[in-house]
Amino acid sequence: MNVAALSIGSPTVEDRILTLRGRKVLLDAELARLYGVPTKVLLQAVKRNRARFPPDFMFQVTNQELMALRSHFVTSKAGDSRGGRRYLPYAFTQEGVAMLSSVLRGPRAVAVNVEIMRAFVRLRRLAMSVDELAKKVEALEKKYDEEFGVVFAAIRELMAPPELPEEPTQGRKIGFLRTD
Repeated sequence: MNVAALSIGSPTVEDRILTLRGRKVLLDAELARLYGVPTKVLLQAVKRNRARFPPDFMFQVTNQELMALRSHFVTSKAGDSRGGRRYLPYAFTQEGVAMLSSVLRGPRAVAVNVEIMRAFVRLRRLAMSVDELAKKVEALEKKYDEEFGVVFAAIRELMAPPELPEEPTQGRKIGFLRTD
């Protein structure tokens, strides 16, 4: 199946990746949308294969984390009479998403999994390039702070009021001397 033919839609896979507990993750509902299955079906497959999903591959989001996510995204409240989730979502790390490919089968699952892995790699490369850029900027700041330090010292010296000579105890008389 051609990955480009997938109707993943907007936002992009990278836009769906969140940072929770210092890890890049995708929530179960987003994964279910990408795979084209109900969230319940995705979680049932995971529960049947629980040993494949240790805590560093998948974890349940806490109430506090969910509240923080609500401030960023529109999500329904638990127990809302209009529907919505009645339990806390699960977050899947890159390794957990890779493991999903062993429990979800079919051409779409394979294609989606490949695209998700590529998205994680793109984000990692972007983070590395940002770190490299920050290091270069820091090196430039240090270099130019030293170079401009000399310039600023010279400017300060020029701006300082001139030092006046001490007044002599016996001063010269001002004016012309006659030499007749």
